[in-house]
Amino acid sequence: MSPDPTTMVATTIELLLARADDDNTALLFEESSWTWREFVAESAARAALIEAEFPDAEPLHVGVMMENTPEYMFWLGAAILSGATLVGVNRTRRGAELATDIAGTDLTVVICEEQDREVLAQAAPSGLPTWTVGTTAYDDRLAAHAGAQASPRPAALDPTARMLLLFTSGSTGAPKAVICSSGRFAALCQLNPIEFTPDDVAYNAMPLFHGNALMAAWGPVLANGAAYAMRRKFSASGFRPDLQRFGATFFNYVGRSLAYVLAQPERPDEAENRLRFGFGTEASAADRAEFARRFGCHLFESYGSSEGAIHIVRTPDTPELALGKPQIGYDADVVDEEGNECPPAELDDNGTVLNPAEAIGEIRALGAEQRFEGYYRNPEASAARLRDGHFYTGDLAYRDAEGFFYFAGRTADRLRVDSENLAARPIEIILERLYDVRAAAVYPVPDPHTGDAVMAALEVDPGFSLESFAGALAADPDLSSKAMPRFVRLCDPIPVTATRKTDKAGLRRDRWHADQVFERVEDGFVLVDETRCARLEEETRRHRTGPVV
Repeated sequence: MSPDPTTMVATTIELLLARADDDNTALLFEESSWTWREFVAESAARAALIEAEFPDAEPLHVGVMMENTPEYMFWLGAAILSGATLVGVNRTRRGAELATDIAGTDLTVVICEEQDREVLAQAAPSGLPTWTVGTTAYDDRLAAHAGAQASPRPAALDPTARMLLLFTSGSTGAPKAVICSSGRFAALCQLNPIEFTPDDVAYNAMPLFHGNALMAAWGPVLANGAAYAMRRKFSASGFRPDLQRFGATFFNYVGRSLAYVLAQPERPDEAENRLRFGFGTEASAADRAEFARRFGCHLFESYGSSEGAIHIVRTPDTPELALGKPQIGYDADVVDEEGNECPPAELDDNGTVLNPAEAIGEIRALGAEQRFEGYYRNPEASAARLRDGHFYTGDLAYRDAEGFFYFAGRTADRLRVDSENLAARPIEIILERLYDVRAAAVYPVPDPHTGDAVMAALEVDPGFSLESFAGALAADPDLSSKAMPRFVRLCDPIPVTATRKTDKAGLRRDRWHADQVFERVEDGFVLVDETRCARLEEETRRHRTGPVV
């Protein structure tokens, strides 16, 4: 059911204040729970605290560097009430990377847990106030503002006010701080296709500093008065017990987390849950089907981004491997490197693209300048994404004759092999259907002479054999000679970012410098030892005129 535009509100604070007298459950964590009335009261105390401590701060940016805890959520509520900006600091980053994140977001104060205090102290600039949750000083600060009224502040009533700075996942490069205004978040809450009731319990174990946990789960929870159950951090073994303990009716996921859940030994009581549905991104069709079989729950996916410029959704007639079609109001196309629209893909009976050079291009969100609010203090990155009023996603795709979009990888995954352009995802699909290959990540590494070489990181079953794998590659009719992996890295598991997405940036940096890396030689694979690794580096330096990256 679509929301009635006449009843929609313009700001997130209006949604939160509507819960101020609501005694339904708002938050579940471990053995504790809070009603919406209590949640708003906790948020109001923290809003009063930062207003008292930093009355003249401009901008007022509150950094939160914590695991998924109630305190994190109360500070989110405080930002909504006060008109401050909550900055989700990625607690998995360290040293210079963390220092760059902090310096680039103009933090007024950082709230952290004891476990992160030393890491934060090493990265934060001197003089930046840091409050540690659970200390006497922190508790005393809060106690002074207990019972504060949840009244609107002028800044919070502005729909254009920055409410969140959320870092991109960093799966293909340095994370960027995406601006999300109060108005944009309010619209996401109300237009979200996830339809909750106050009886629903949404379970989240994805990190709160990433958009999925807030935009895909907590936003519609807030709009509909449902309950939000959290785990400190994702645990594959803890997933089933949490569903049953909290009585979850919904859960959200990102990237490889679903595969990790399914890697747990199957139990006869998995379907003994209240799940109605689940939502996420980037799970394989096979994993979605297997989850439905084991847990008795339908999963649906869509394609979008933290930037808010595009939304592609599945429809009942969407082919199994497709993303879907753009949601109404989110027109999009696929363009080549010159900005020309790509023709439809020609597909064989196995779904293999027969004209990849022409059909695969970058997904472009049309007329997105009103939806994309930019990257904070990063005009170069914003300009690179938004050109002529259109948002260039950095993701590759192709469309079939009916207009369905298919994901083909990231632009950073584009490979140039023997003067031919290749995309990573079609190769991954072929590799993942081979026997004993659970998951594949394909990415470019430097060819020692020119262009790129195809490298594949594989997660495999115990019975995997490189000899059998080489034979299967040679026999596969859909795998061209140029798409054949030259290097294979066996991983258990494939490395992921803090947001559970495949860490291809890290894989590209490692290149051959890892255990269990093999090079295709004639009809088989041989181990890349230290001597061969050094030789590859030397050949690359000798034949390339530019730096090795």
